[in-house]
Amino acid sequence: MTKAELVEKVSQQINLTKKQTEVVVNTVFQSITESLAQGKKVELRGFGSFRVRSRNARVGRNPKSGARVDVPAKKVPFFKAGKELRELVDGNELDHEIELG
Repeated sequence: MTKAELVEKVSQQINLTKKQTEVVVNTVFQSITESLAQGKKVELRGFGSFRVRSRNARVGRNPKSGARVDVPAKKVPFFKAGKELRELVDGNELDHEIELG
């Protein structure tokens, strides 16, 4: 699903135009992004949680030349699916519908 498809689906569920819905969706994504950039955890009950993980510096290899490459330490976003989402994806509760709000 693309962001445009998400906006379309949400706008069909609520009484807002696509333009208004796009602002809402963008605000949600921006809020999650800003929180992660500040090192905060974002938890959406029944869906999952986002957090930042630190990766240590390491020595890698260039796959083309085989040369050693120093890969610096970095922080990366990480998503962990919640139990309800995992069960839905696994097919254990296909008839279950997630209520938003």
